Amino acid sequence: MCQYILDTDHVSLILFNHPQVTANASQHQIAVTVITVQELFNGWVGRINEPSQVNNLPALYTKLWTTVKYLQTVEILDFTSEADICLKQLLKENPPLRKNRLQKDMRIAAIALSLNATVATRNHRDFEQVPGLAIVDWT
Repeated sequence: MCQYILDTDHVSLILFNHPQVTANASQHQIAVTVITVQELFNGWVGRINEPSQVNNLPALYTKLWTTVKYLQTVEILDFTSEADICLKQLLKENPPLRKNRLQKDMRIAAIALSLNATVATRNHRDFEQVPGLAIVDWT
């Protein structure tokens, strides 16, 4: 089982070769969630489909390709029924966490809680609101 789950921001930092995050990730058992895969792909598809980016397609597709290649090297955790139960309980017991902008972060948190894993993130503001969730910032 994984010990650390990288949030989407930490994966992006690795893709941009952030030295501290990359070094920390190489020293631990890491995984990403299917939520992060969704966020990464949504971001690249949005940029690739943007009409103003038509002259930047080679660079954008190369970045998408780099993202796909990286994802092939890490464990990707599914959003299981256990994570779903965890999420529903978390949102029921903590109304402030129901904000729309927190949806994907709360899904990542629920996966982490269901696996007793630590989330590696710079997003202290949102993840620290989750009771019982262990977080670490590798930047």
